Amino acid sequence: MQQFHNYINGSLTPSSHGNTFININPADTNDIIGQFPLSSKQEIDLAVDSATKAFASWSKIPAPKRGDILRKAGDIFTRRKDELSAIMTREMGKPLFETLGDIQEAIDTAYYAATETRRLFGYTAPSEMDNKMNMSFRTPIGVCGIITAWNFPIAVPSWKILPALACGNTIVFKPSEDSPHSAHIFAEILEEAGCPPGVFNVIYGDGSAGSFLVEHPSVKLIGFTGSTQTGKKIAERCGGLNKKCSLEMGGKNAQIVMPDANLELALDGVLWGAFGTTGQRCTATSRLILHADIYDSFINALITKTTQIKLGNGAHATTQMGPVINVKQLEKIIHYVSIARSEGATCVIGGDVEIAGDCSKI
Repeated sequence: MQQFHNYINGSLTPSSHGNTFININPADTNDIIGQFPLSSKQEIDLAVDSATKAFASWSKIPAPKRGDILRKAGDIFTRRKDELSAIMTREMGKPLFETLGDIQEAIDTAYYAATETRRLFGYTAPSEMDNKMNMSFRTPIGVCGIITAWNFPIAVPSWKILPALACGNTIVFKPSEDSPHSAHIFAEILEEAGCPPGVFNVIYGDGSAGSFLVEHPSVKLIGFTGSTQTGKKIAERCGGLNKKCSLEMGGKNAQIVMPDANLELALDGVLWGAFGTTGQRCTATSRLILHADIYDSFINALITKTTQIKLGNGAHATTQMGPVINVKQLEKIIHYVSIARSEGATCVIGGDVEIAGDCSKI
């Protein structure tokens, strides 16, 4: 079994203890991707200390030169796009066409952030005093703690990490336990692009590692993507600690379809919104509100289209929808289906665990 280590100060750093977790392919639970450390407070302290020391020099590098590194990162993401897509699909289940799109978002963000380093404008204003001038300019915040979910393991971290680096901040990144391998590759790419040691650090672990990162006094900003429940707790702590925070949390999204809509387009929107990423995203269509005049015809068309979705291992070219991320999530879905049925809902399609073909390995 492959052993992975935290990435701290430009080096793969073995944990000081033996506590680990296993990363498993959700499409084939006999496929073990690797073993990752459950980081302790000691590892968090080490990573934050490295980021703090690196900040002193990184923040003073001219912003366009930081942009040159991010542009190189975009080039490397492009070169490794197919390889990284396969790695992502193996560890979190999305079909290849989705993970390729995930990486393209990181590529676009890298080039965008690189360009923005030449537009970190300040501001001047007329002064009422003849011997004074008024001006403001942008300064980096410091060490940023980034905590993200598993469902977009390259795209979402890139949205937070790359602009923060462009602005001269340093990073300690804690990815989800369900997609740590992608974070390992993220570190490889930034290192190859020329990111100095300590500027970008990766620590693996569970919620306790995230808590240590939030609480650390040298971490000045927290960027979080995950559940609303956890996000609220982070917001409360950041408020109490006077830290900046940026939160992307859950949603319960409705799609409303009226009779004058382009119904084919609306149907495609429902299918992608509800079943893209196997419905496991904050922007997923989880509620469908239909005008009475089109209700029956739209539901019948939706059933027909849904039955045509090809389930299976995301690594197979014909797969349109992969597995849910883990057993806990599967059990949660089964529980909600049970609640719906107990409350009188009619299950018009599905409602049971698929066990045919590829799905028998899950």
